[in-house]
Amino acid sequence: MLECVEIEPAKAATAAVIWLHGLGADGNDFVPIIDELGLGDGHSVRFVFPNAPSRPVTVNNGMAMPAWYDIAGTDIADKQDADGIAASAREIEALIGREVERGIPPERIVLAGFSQGGAMALHTGLRQSPALAGVMALSAYLPLHDRLTDEAASASQAVSVFMAHGTEDPVVPIALGRGSRDQLVAAGYDVAWHEYPMAHQVCLPQIATIGRWLRTRL
Repeated sequence: MLECVEIEPAKAATAAVIWLHGLGADGNDFVPIIDELGLGDGHSVRFVFPNAPSRPVTVNNGMAMPAWYDIAGTDIADKQDADGIAASAREIEALIGREVERGIPPERIVLAGFSQGGAMALHTGLRQSPALAGVMALSAYLPLHDRLTDEAASASQAVSVFMAHGTEDPVVPIALGRGSRDQLVAAGYDVAWHEYPMAHQVCLPQIATIGRWLRTRL
């Protein structure tokens, strides 16, 4: 089981958000956002922020760092690390299973992520049966998109997908995010798409929108 930073609600948890960090970060990266989501003091949502395994990343000269999968070059959608993506998906599914064992049903679990973590949220979340409460991908894209039709779970066809992207993103070009959105919409998924005038980051208006979406889903 991956090591995680876990933030428990004041009362017994009845829902969970598993939030995956981006390349080179760790589980602490998005902890400060919880208080900005507007969930209220009485919310019952457990937040789980797992730490990705450390692995060499080719695009960063082979330097080892927390990463959900390897990236071969600056074109992040080229020569994708299918084995690494599959291995991380299994680790994430184990975390979903642990929440179920702790009494949180799948329809009360949101899988979220930023950048590479958002890519993993899309990849893993659309393959779940039964379906999750929602999938959130921030500044991300759909990896191994050509496998979606064959591998996606029919039970997850109706899952709510939240995607947000910065129009000036130099790391994950917004064209890649828009293309992933278009493919998901064409495949029949319910995608809420949001753009913000920012780079590869999050901003306060975006966090407020995320909070509203989470309150709706959970």
